[in-house]
Amino acid sequence: MIHDVNNRGERGRIPAGEGTIPADIRFLNADVFNPFTGEWQDTDIAVKDGRVIGPGPYRAATEIDLKGRRVVPGLIDAHVHIESSLLSPPEFARLASLHGTTTVVADPHEIANVLGAEGIDFMLSWRGRIPLDLFIMLPSCVPATPLDTGGAVLNARDLAPYSGRDGVLGLGEVMNVPGVLSGEPHIMDKISLFRIVDGHAPLLSGPDLDQYIAAGIQSDHECSSSAEAKEKLEKGMYLFVREGSTEKNIREIIPLVSWKNVSRCSFATDDRHADLLLAEGHIDDCIRKAVESGLEREIALRMATLSPAERFSLHDRGALAPGRRADFCVICDGNEFRVEKTFRGGKLVIPGQRIPCTPVDGRFRCRTPDVADIHLDGRGPALVIGLIPRQIITKRLEFPVDSTEIPDLDRDILKAVVCSRYQEGRVATGLVQGFGITSGAIAGSVSHDSHNIVAVGSGDADIIRALSLVIRNSGGLAVTSGDDATVLPLECAGLMSVRPYEEVGELLDQLNRHAREIGGIEDSFMYLSFLALSVIPHLRITDRGLFDTHSFSYVPVFSADESLPVGINQEEEGQKR
Repeated sequence: MIHDVNNRGERGRIPAGEGTIPADIRFLNADVFNPFTGEWQDTDIAVKDGRVIGPGPYRAATEIDLKGRRVVPGLIDAHVHIESSLLSPPEFARLASLHGTTTVVADPHEIANVLGAEGIDFMLSWRGRIPLDLFIMLPSCVPATPLDTGGAVLNARDLAPYSGRDGVLGLGEVMNVPGVLSGEPHIMDKISLFRIVDGHAPLLSGPDLDQYIAAGIQSDHECSSSAEAKEKLEKGMYLFVREGSTEKNIREIIPLVSWKNVSRCSFATDDRHADLLLAEGHIDDCIRKAVESGLEREIALRMATLSPAERFSLHDRGALAPGRRADFCVICDGNEFRVEKTFRGGKLVIPGQRIPCTPVDGRFRCRTPDVADIHLDGRGPALVIGLIPRQIITKRLEFPVDSTEIPDLDRDILKAVVCSRYQEGRVATGLVQGFGITSGAIAGSVSHDSHNIVAVGSGDADIIRALSLVIRNSGGLAVTSGDDATVLPLECAGLMSVRPYEEVGELLDQLNRHAREIGGIEDSFMYLSFLALSVIPHLRITDRGLFDTHSFSYVPVFSADESLPVGINQEEEGQKR
């Protein structure tokens, strides 16, 4: 559905513009950023029925003097999974709106993988009820791949009724790259339903990228290098520069952005936990980090406002121009971009107003595994998932391993266990390097994209206890060490808490502090949540076993193949050959 102000429902404001009917509000003495020109303008803003009439001295029932403060159009997140904040939609909106965000384009991929269409309907039900505008890109891959086992399957027939529905903009990130490249009908049928289609193609390049784009996919948010981003821009893709809790790409990619290509570039937070939202902010944080990385401030503001509005044909926002929504933020004094107040439709967003959220079932149909279920047996060359700091892609490592000597704390090789939440008895165990845990375990029911229960730890007993805490709470995040345990229950589909964001942030701080006490790396739970994401290179662990994204198949942990030297990154070795 195209959301355009040039329709019958948005006409009828000319009399107010002529001055024959007074405006509702006139904001005086504003220093307004104009994303069309990249300039600042000292002007007044007249607002009628939540929309801008125009600049200048119009009559108004109410006047608010901004005393020369800088004013920026409402900030827009081009791609976000609200579920990944661990907050319910109203709490996410309450927090994000304080940081100047007035519009988000959300992909309810996470809750749809648990609940199917019920999850999409749950997210859409919040439109018009929360202090920001929520638009939906329909999840394209439920499950993420045909090899994944989640809580639902959505085909083109299931998605078709949403086409044209209010708030639905198009098709969300198409992450089944092999399915696109092979022209699988069930993928192509979904793409054909929508005019706007987002992509998800990490490291894809050359002829494969050409074919992916030619299939009708228009954007990407998975670039982790400037060379990758440059190729995708040159081939006509929209670029969403991402800065989440673990996926931090601004520093690498932002030097590529200029006035020449900013119309194709926007910001996205993708997956950002509540603690980072509280500590550093939302799209305002992206603006600050982009400027710190050398980007001109006005280009960063364009990326956060007009660029995403034009990408999604949201022609009623993105700038404080006649006929557009009076969504804007007032900026604090000083050189750094800090939001003082947020206005939506010309009305001040009140930070303290809470909207309760009723939990939805997370479909936990499993039991806690025992030691035999998570046993790993083998000796010799073993494939190990290698974490990469500040990225969600992993390394494909191979080491000589004796399973009786796991955990191997000297080499930081630990067990990684995935337990299906949807059926009893399906458990798989692999090996991972990079978590740093020396005692205890962590576990969580946030495990992209199927959201089975995943755990990493230094011993079987601790891993099992952490898994049991998650299952007992019908979803959550847990840390265990000896007799100590810290738990954040996620009552809403096992993905989100229904508690106030302040309380969720405090519990997350406790969890992260406990995780660090047992040796865990920073943002351990975000890295944990991506261990099972089978559409991101290179090695993953799901409830069915160890998954190699290069061969797009399940592979054994232990292998007799000694053709490669042990302890190396096989992808890098392949590039040398």
